[in-house]
This record gives sequence, structure tokens and C-alpha cells, in this order.
Amino acid sequence: MGVVSLWADLCYEGIRAAVGPYLESLGADAGTVGLIAGTGELIGYGLRWVAGRVADRSGRYWTLTFIGYGTNLVVAPLLAVVGSWQAVAVLVMMERLGKAVRSPAKSTLVSLASDEVGAGKVFGIHTAMDQLGGVGGPLVVAAVLAGGGGYRGAFAALTVAAALAVISLAVARRYQPPATVQPKPTAPWSRRAVLGYLAGVSLVAFGLADWALLSFHQERVHVWSSTWVVAAYAGAMAIEGVVALGVGRLYERWPARAAWLLAGATVVGLGYPFLALSAAPVAVAVGVVLWASVTSTVDTVAKAGIADRVPAAGRAGAYGLYYAVFGVAWWLGSATLGFAYDRSPATSAAVAVAALAAGAAVLLVVGRRTGSRASADLP
Repeated sequence: MGVVSLWADLCYEGIRAAVGPYLESLGADAGTVGLIAGTGELIGYGLRWVAGRVADRSGRYWTLTFIGYGTNLVVAPLLAVVGSWQAVAVLVMMERLGKAVRSPAKSTLVSLASDEVGAGKVFGIHTAMDQLGGVGGPLVVAAVLAGGGGYRGAFAALTVAAALAVISLAVARRYQPPATVQPKPTAPWSRRAVLGYLAGVSLVAFGLADWALLSFHQERVHVWSSTWVVAAYAGAMAIEGVVALGVGRLYERWPARAAWLLAGATVVGLGYPFLALSAAPVAVAVGVVLWASVTSTVDTVAKAGIADRVPAAGRAGAYGLYYAVFGVAWWLGSATLGFAYDRSPATSAAVAVAALAAGAAVLLVVGRRTGSRASADLP
């Protein structure tokens, strides 16, 4: 399943790295780019709760996973032939819909290994393989752009990775682990603590700008050439992979400190908005590193917590619910930051910092109340 994610991420992270500058080249403004990216994430995250419940009730984890990955085989080649930003927007939504369909089912299948080697290690390694593909996708796009193939040629090349993901999934299906694996017993959090945790993570999500906006800024102020803008995203994916491995190990040592772990990562990343939305190449690079570190920490800790806390038969719904909450917050944040950017990059950065600081504060309170209990992230 890690190999499947590697190829799939190579495809859709390549698309994600290029779509911001591509939309800009087709005449979209910053607010439109932010709205498209945010709406795509809303679809990709918000519908996961429905997809998760369908997966748990039907037991069709593999079928839904195949449907979700198969969507990339439609989107990537069509991106290579459309000629308007409106058509690109529709395809972005379609790609995110495919991810919504597959993600809860796929995460459930991966989580079945957590009792054998630990949830933190499982999702740390899996996220690292995701990011390996995430590095490869933008590099493929950058290579095609450098060779003069343009964005259309890049999207055509990414179609090959989409096909390899589906082929790898067919192979992975032969190695399905037993469905009787149960999670390790842990003490539950109170309802109040869970709501506080979700509120804190939602505020963090609100402050994490979508890459489409960050790359739009890099292109708008000419921080780097188009090729290097895409390569920067590859670097961000590499950083996310390295951070995921380290965070997974930390989670295994202190699962009860999950909220504090997220709060600490958010505090460290508070400087990312002003750096990433500046005009200085070095500052932008540092901002991208901080942005990637916070994003990776949230992703790894959340998935590990669900695997530790929820029985196998209900995990898809739990993954879907978590990401629905996260996705709504990210959508609101992406749209807000995009329109704030149209006023000025400094305004957008200030809004992002305020949201991140508020999220860190809420998570610190939750961590203080739950840190003495042997618990993970979600009930």
C-alpha cells in the first residue's frame, strides 16, 4: 500500500504543484485560485465522512479504494487538453472527489498493521512513502517544464504514474491482512477534550495556506522561475516525509502527549506565513520548510491516534469524520487567505498567524487536561 501511495502521490502532488501557476497562466486571480484550492480541499475532506461510513457499512474497502485511485486516470490526461481555468477547476474538484472516496477505506486497510508494529511507526512510514511520491511528482513536472514541454506535457507524463498506482493496488490486494485485528486498549478522552482537540486542529488547518496560494505568490512576485517553483514543492514533500518519520517515533513514546506534540509543532511554525509570503528567496524557502513541518505533524499524529483508538470495523468512519472537520476549516482558511492576499500578502500572513496561534493555545489547554491520561487523539 505504501508503493500504491507513492505512485498516486507522484501523480496528484505533481498536479497540485503545477495547478496554481497553471491557473495564473490561464487568467485566474489570487482570490479565484484560493477559492478553487479551498473548495477542492472541502470536497476532498468534507465528503470523507460519508465515504467512511459507506466503507464501514458495506465492507467494500478495496472497491472504494480502486474507484478513488482510478479517478486520477481520468483527471491527469484531461488536464493536458483543456484550455480554460474553469475546466481546470472542475478537474481539480474531480481529483479531490476521488481522494475523498478512497482515503478512509485506504487508511483503514493500512491501519490493520498498527497492532503489529505500532500506529506511529505505521503512519510515519506510510506518510514518508507518500512524500517520496510527493517529491517525485513535482520533479517530473519541473523536468518537463525545463525541457519545454509546458504544463500540458507535464500532466500527460503524470498519467503514467496514475496507471502504475492502480496496477500496484491490484498487486497489494493479494496481501490483505486479516480483518480481525483489534486496536490496543487505551483510556478514552472526555467529550469536552475531544471537542477542544478538534477545535484546536481546525484553527491550525485554517492557518495552513494551500500550496496553490503559496506557489501563486512565488510566481506573482518572481521569487523563482516556474521550474523552481515546482521544485520547491518537491522539497516541501521531502521535508514532510522526514518529519513524519520523526513524529511517528515521538508519538510511539508519548501517545498521551499528542495535543502537546501538535501545539509544539504549530508554535515552531508560527513564522511560516510572513516568510513564505515575502519576496526574499531565502525567507520563502524557510517559510516553506516550516509550513511542511506543521502539515506533516498534523497528518501523522491524527492517523496514528485513530488507529490506536477505534476498532477496525469503525475506523473508516472515524477517519472520515476527522478529515471532514479538518477539511471545512482548511477550505475556509484557503478562501479567506486568498482573498486577504488580494488586499496584500502581509494581510494574508497576519490572518494565518492569528489562526495558528489560537490553535496552538487551544491544543496546549487540551494537552494540559489530558496529558496525565494514557490516551491517543480521537475517541
